[in-house]
Amino acid sequence: MWSYASWQGRVLPHSLPPRERLRAYATWCNAVEGNTTFYATPSRGTVESWAAQAPEDFRFLLKFPKPVTHERRLAAGLFSTGSPLHAFFSVIEPLGRKAALWVQLPASFGPADLPTLDAFLHRLPGGYRYAVEVRHPAFFEDPASEQRLAKLLTEADAEWVPFDTTVLYATPPETDAEREAWTKKPRLPRRTHALTRFPIVRYCGRDDADRTAEGWQPWADITADWLGEGRSPTVFIHTPNNDDAPILARRFHDDVRRRVPGLEALPEPVPAEPPMLF
Repeated sequence: MWSYASWQGRVLPHSLPPRERLRAYATWCNAVEGNTTFYATPSRGTVESWAAQAPEDFRFLLKFPKPVTHERRLAAGLFSTGSPLHAFFSVIEPLGRKAALWVQLPASFGPADLPTLDAFLHRLPGGYRYAVEVRHPAFFEDPASEQRLAKLLTEADAEWVPFDTTVLYATPPETDAEREAWTKKPRLPRRTHALTRFPIVRYCGRDDADRTAEGWQPWADITADWLGEGRSPTVFIHTPNNDDAPILARRFHDDVRRRVPGLEALPEPVPAEPPMLF
């Protein structure tokens, strides 16, 4: 996300080479979703650059590659040398404990597939935090299926990642990006229960900043409660066009700080443009 085109020159300095953009982004936010790893596993050198640019307390949420989760659907053979899963772990090693690894499963992966997920999670190597996002309606509508999944994840010390799109779908879309999001984003009930010490939330609002902020107020309350319980949550703020996502993420952090005054402030972001001289 730190190379997102609309951020260059507006949020991040436009003159930065690609290998310096993460360092600038890290002055805005202290976590990032790694969605590109779903489509292609980066080189080891690229990941070493990420590790060098990110502060020690920075968090990466990296998605497992598509061949692992969607094409081979967590098959046991993925643990063999030379598999896409083996290659993925080989290249992300430089990130160490900065990385949480994200199993985003297709909507067709349902309750009948839970034994496969259980076996997969228990074979994963230590040293990383793991999180699972499901999209099958049964996990949200059938209490027995929800309880089975929650128990499985708790026993594996893996978090359940909610992707909250309730504000996105609350009223009809008004922008092109919102209309496109309606064709792609999952439409599922909001889930707010944390399973581990490291809850992860993905929230998608609207292209209107104030409506987005109004919609995240329940999450600001929940996040404050988690902090009071000694948890360490990570919250990602999205809009359909994502143009103002870093600005909104800082606004969310400010909302939580008003509820938790002892929460440390985010660093001052690097300016997108050099100061003007008069």
